[in-house]
Amino acid sequence: MEKTKKIKIFIGLSYIALLIIFLLLFFSKFSLEEITSYEFIKNNRSYFVELKNSNLVLVSLTFLLLTILWVFPFLGFGSPVALMGGFILGKWIGTIVVVLGLSIGATFLYIFGNYFLKDLIREKFLNKYQNLEIKFKKSEFIYLLVYRFIGGIPWQISCLLPTIFNVRTTNFFFATFIGIIPQIFLAVSIGSGIEKLIDKNLEAPGFLELILSSEIYIPLIGFFILVTLSILGRKIFYKK
Repeated sequence: MEKTKKIKIFIGLSYIALLIIFLLLFFSKFSLEEITSYEFIKNNRSYFVELKNSNLVLVSLTFLLLTILWVFPFLGFGSPVALMGGFILGKWIGTIVVVLGLSIGATFLYIFGNYFLKDLIREKFLNKYQNLEIKFKKSEFIYLLVYRFIGGIPWQISCLLPTIFNVRTTNFFFATFIGIIPQIFLAVSIGSGIEKLIDKNLEAPGFLELILSSEIYIPLIGFFILVTLSILGRKIFYKK
């Protein structure tokens, strides 16, 4: 247990240190005023479009690697990277790259948790989620797939929680890959829609114009339907 606590402290300190270094390097290049200005976003949108058009494979592979690193070791969650993926890579390629990157990163996090944090996770969460153990034993892949689809648990914890149930790494990866496609596709579509709106407007579009754009409101409607289905699914799945 003492070893586990030391590992936890080390991970926490390493994460904070890496985050501070990243922020220092980023803000040494750009000011907060710059990155929040519409002109900055529009100019960089043009840069990314030109870069994507000239070397799509390189941009996709770079974004894939950054997505993996965003999840492990930086413990990031899916929404920001999905929006950025849609903005830079577009709806379809963005969905493939983001889903693959998140799935690989989540699997690395699961493997790490299985080796180093298993006892700690069991101690903290087994009593709360013990009812899931029976379900996973019935059909590991199917219940992992449902578990990923309905969500309801913070991303980082959802990647580590299956260590309690000793699920196969391959099942974890493929269930994650398939299960997160709907929500990631909708988030990527919103990012892609924002990119298209910026391309059409010299000035920053108003909130009403943003919401009434078909590139935004269609995936938003889909997202709200998905959330509703997920909430209903959680009541059944997590029921004791």
